[in-house]
Amino acid sequence: MEVVENPVAIGDAMCGKGGQLVLVAGPCVIESDQSTREIGVRLAEMAERVGAPLVFKASFDKANRTSVDSFRGPGLDEGLATLDRVRTETGLVVTTDIHTVEQAEPAAEVCGILQIPAFLARQTDLVVAAARAAARHGGVVNVKKPQFLAPEDTRHIVSKCVEAGNSRVLLTERGTTFGYGRLVNDMRAIPLMQETGAAVIFDATHSVQLPGGATTGGQREMVPVLARSAVAAGCDGVFAETHPDPDSARSDGPNMIPLDDLEELWRGLLRIRDAVQEVSTDKSG
Repeated sequence: MEVVENPVAIGDAMCGKGGQLVLVAGPCVIESDQSTREIGVRLAEMAERVGAPLVFKASFDKANRTSVDSFRGPGLDEGLATLDRVRTETGLVVTTDIHTVEQAEPAAEVCGILQIPAFLARQTDLVVAAARAAARHGGVVNVKKPQFLAPEDTRHIVSKCVEAGNSRVLLTERGTTFGYGRLVNDMRAIPLMQETGAAVIFDATHSVQLPGGATTGGQREMVPVLARSAVAAGCDGVFAETHPDPDSARSDGPNMIPLDDLEELWRGLLRIRDAVQEVSTDKSG
């Protein structure tokens, strides 16, 4: 298997083997410059209180919305400007989705992590462009496992990134399609994906989606259950979209954690991580 950096540096944190549990958090989409920056400040303050690494996430374009009438975001130029302000004002590493080859370079100039959406993870040109652009700027590529892909087959995605010149790769597990209107989470996916050499993030909020209908539903009350299970299974980070008022959010509201509830969940996940690492140390000793 190709050599992948693990742990991989994300800002001042190390994510992966022996590293810290990284939280990737933020609103699903940039709803406005002001609201996004306010959420960024609150998350940065939370990270300082908790004493753990946080990456800020928000999308400039939700290109895979169910309905053509759904809100998509401000677009590339305006969205990256907002993310750059969040980065500058908070000191947080920022990440966003890209959907086309042309978006890779400008996004890599701002974002420490380029994220490939699950539905696009088989698009070789996009994965290669993201890997190359991120490498030019010292960044990381985070590829979400498609809902239709077996976890062990993510090795091909990692290979494309490494062959494109970037060994700084993360994989994200976000559930698997099961019949109609459901995603399921098989926690075996986490160690299987880690066998590629990459650190693995668990997407706790998209995993509770209920696809189908005019808009995608979700069960946000199940986010803590899955997040705790994934950390116990050994994931290296947790992805959790959050919003001050999820019921009024313009994208994925049913899945998102209220911002006021995130810190308590995060602290609990860190305690589980400590316990997992203690058990691992005992076994290795």
